[in-house]
Amino acid sequence: MADSRPPIPVEPPTWSTWPEAARVGLHPPHLRKTVTIALLVGTVLFGINQLDVVLRGDATTAVWLKSAVTYLVPFCVSNAGVLVASRVVAIDEPPGDA
Repeated sequence: MADSRPPIPVEPPTWSTWPEAARVGLHPPHLRKTVTIALLVGTVLFGINQLDVVLRGDATTAVWLKSAVTYLVPFCVSNAGVLVASRVVAIDEPPGDA
């Protein structure tokens, strides 16, 4: 017989020290969202900035490196948003310190 109880919600991780921040960024629901954002926004930016060069066949190593960074930037920005939203300030920490 199947269990009819609803699943117990899991609280998303929070952080107050930098070593804990990695745990937040690697939390599977957060990681899925940040990777999805990076793929969507990165693809739009790649299309705007590099697609014409690639389609012409003029892509150099530098163009491919810039293309990789084009995806890395929205990934980092979306992770920064997750970290800002999930930070818990320690009681003994003065406001404004990160």
